[in-house]
Amino acid sequence: MVFFGTILYMNQQKYDTVIGLEIHVQLKTKSKMFCACDNSGEFQLPNTTICPVCTGQPGVLPVANAQAIKWAVMAALALNCQINRESHFDRKSYFYPDLPKGYQISQFDKPFGHDGHLVISTALGRRRVRLERVHLEEDTGKLMHDPKQSSSYVDYNRAGTPLLEIVTKPDIQTPQEAKIFLQELRLIMRYLGVSDADMEKGQLRCDANVSLRPNPEYFLDEAVEKGKLYPKTEVKNLNSFKAVERALEYEIKRQTELWEAGQAPSTQSTRGWDDKKGMTVEQRTKERQHDYRYFPEPDLPPVVFTESEIEKIKSEIVESPAEKSERFKLQFGLNAYDASLLVNDKKLGHFFEEVVSELRAWLIASGEMEGTEEEIWEKKKNKLVKLVANWLINRLLGLLPDKNFSTSELKITPENFAELMILIYQRRVNQQIALIILKKMVASGGDPSDIMTEDDLGLTFVDYDLQKIITEVIHNNPTIVDQYKAGKTAVLQFLIGQVMKATKGKAEPEQVKDLLVHRLKYIDG
Repeated sequence: MVFFGTILYMNQQKYDTVIGLEIHVQLKTKSKMFCACDNSGEFQLPNTTICPVCTGQPGVLPVANAQAIKWAVMAALALNCQINRESHFDRKSYFYPDLPKGYQISQFDKPFGHDGHLVISTALGRRRVRLERVHLEEDTGKLMHDPKQSSSYVDYNRAGTPLLEIVTKPDIQTPQEAKIFLQELRLIMRYLGVSDADMEKGQLRCDANVSLRPNPEYFLDEAVEKGKLYPKTEVKNLNSFKAVERALEYEIKRQTELWEAGQAPSTQSTRGWDDKKGMTVEQRTKERQHDYRYFPEPDLPPVVFTESEIEKIKSEIVESPAEKSERFKLQFGLNAYDASLLVNDKKLGHFFEEVVSELRAWLIASGEMEGTEEEIWEKKKNKLVKLVANWLINRLLGLLPDKNFSTSELKITPENFAELMILIYQRRVNQQIALIILKKMVASGGDPSDIMTEDDLGLTFVDYDLQKIITEVIHNNPTIVDQYKAGKTAVLQFLIGQVMKATKGKAEPEQVKDLLVHRLKYIDG
């Protein structure tokens, strides 16, 4: 472990790391890219969502999916790309068992989008990663290996699925940056609604290209060409963000050792990532573009966009995660951490905004303060927003079955959640009772006020009732009282607990604490 850390440290000094990513995103259109087959084949029995077109039978003709093309352009625009007004599809020829036609319909010289960028936030600040291209192609089938029978099968359900390929420039400098980039890209795809982009399900796949080069600042007295790119290694089989990070860390270590031994990679190669062994394994030398024998797909016409069509697609692009995070901080006064957690789940962020909107309307209509609507809201905004964020992030998410807001069947409406926040804000329920009510809301829905009334959960103890109970608790615990008067203030929590027990949790803990401290102050020590 120490040696590994030393290698990485040495790498930062002597060698620059150069990383580029090739990302494939499965689009969730209803039908496949060039035929009418159901595009949900990953959830169906093998080879049940196929037809002569997607299995490459002789004499068939492909027809491009208009929705997939629109989504590809939308994604390219969201990634700040230039759009080719005229584009076309190409044939990319290579042989592999999961490629039924012996070629893949892809794009080569005229992709839908080019020269884009994505800004990511890292521990060292904001970084701009340039994008070389965004293009559309069809996916391949899936090889299925049966270790018991020493045989392999091919499931063609996935063949023909619309696949968005996003290729970065070699601008990424660390494995951590690569991971952050992929997480931000996944979030954008989900916000656009074009893909669920789940790496574990293969809906977002990544090949990472990595190489090293001498750092000119380290080799001051030697002839080192600044910015020169050396042969890269492509790492495949990366099916999680953690795998991407680990594979790149391993490959940087491996290549550093080669450079130190005077055996720097001289050819491009492809290696697979073995997650169990935690290492990359050589597969083959890397193909070059001419190996694929690209030529324009003769069975599909060029795709031409007018300016008005591009503007219409652009108008449908939603607020980006980065923009929403900044707005949440400015508009609601959220800290960066809370804003990030809320934005990282599109549905959670939307739910949060609806709850806050309900609270704003309630506060203005309550008439408890004078002033304009904006003045009233500004006076209480921070307290109410902080309350909502805390209960959403630290309470509600923890009660959901899979801790995932987007995939949970939530029975709570924003209106009812806002009502629960009002009960807490008005101190009509304490934190403990509010959590009991929330659990009931998660289980069966319902109005929090109705649950509070039906289950007799409201705070019913007035000062007079509490004073009587506090008197009894103090009388029954003389030793604890003496310890408190002697300076052991921590024992106050025991007395508070006794009072809360006597009230069956219906008292407000802060009120109990204030009354206890006041009473104990006038007891002779």
